[in-house]
Amino acid sequence: MYSTILLAYDGSLEGRLALREGAKLARECGARVVLLAVVEHASEIYVGDASTVYMGPDTTDEVRDVLEEGAARLLRMGLPHETRLERGLAVERITAVAHEIGADLVVVGHHKQGAMARWLRGSVTTALCDSLNCSLLVARLEISDAQLFGEGG
Repeated sequence: MYSTILLAYDGSLEGRLALREGAKLARECGARVVLLAVVEHASEIYVGDASTVYMGPDTTDEVRDVLEEGAARLLRMGLPHETRLERGLAVERITAVAHEIGADLVVVGHHKQGAMARWLRGSVTTALCDSLNCSLLVARLEISDAQLFGEGG
């Protein structure tokens, strides 16, 4: 059914649920797996008369740690995979990598947010639906160890 699955991973609880669900699906399909983490650009904030610019902290090391943690989880599940660390806006990078690797499925977690937050920041899921040329799974199931590793695992 699916031959290449892109797992977008952020290390959150929702991301971990999505990783497990995506890994189970990938194993059942015998799909190639690419694990992706995105370092979002630090925001620039102009202070006072715009002559002072505050740059947010560089989170590359933290995101790299998240990617390594996700890769370790996939290894414990016995799932071969590739990893990608990208910089930019999450929706743009997920879409670009999905296109580049020929993904036929992208798996993401669902982060609940209120109406105000959705209005201010927008919905990543909606933006991905509009920009991807492949299927999108917004994973929410809890996959038990028994389901993931088999009854004896």
